[in-house]
Amino acid sequence: MRIVIQRVRQASVEVDGCQVSAIGAGLMVLVGVENGDTDDDARWLADKTSALRIFPDENGVMNRSLKDVGGEVLSVSQFTLTASTRKGNRPSYIRAAVHEEAIRLYEAYSRMVGERSGCPVRMGVFGADMKVGLVNDGPVTIIIDSRLRE
Repeated sequence: MRIVIQRVRQASVEVDGCQVSAIGAGLMVLVGVENGDTDDDARWLADKTSALRIFPDENGVMNRSLKDVGGEVLSVSQFTLTASTRKGNRPSYIRAAVHEEAIRLYEAYSRMVGERSGCPVRMGVFGADMKVGLVNDGPVTIIIDSRLRE
């Protein structure tokens, strides 16, 4: 699984012109699920997301986690994170997990982030053509791949 975490002041998702999810300050997370990803990948990423110290403390140092600040989370599925651009200029999505497994792991990750952080987690609409809006704070953007475990 691959995720892109963005620290935000606010974020929202629209589908067919209607807002379906919105948050205030916290994290907007794009989630891509690949073939072979497991519950362990979702669990590891949820632990990282909840504990990642990317919010400023009283001295302005990034030293506080989502749990510490009580922020919100907007989790959005994004199969394009699995893209391979190795050959040519048209991305291949052959590594993307099949629909049933991708939605299961996306929902598991989102649920686990809420459980571990104690913070509300809102979600996009899996498989929908979403319009995502956000105000990036910092900007702070972190990419994490569960297969690299860096």
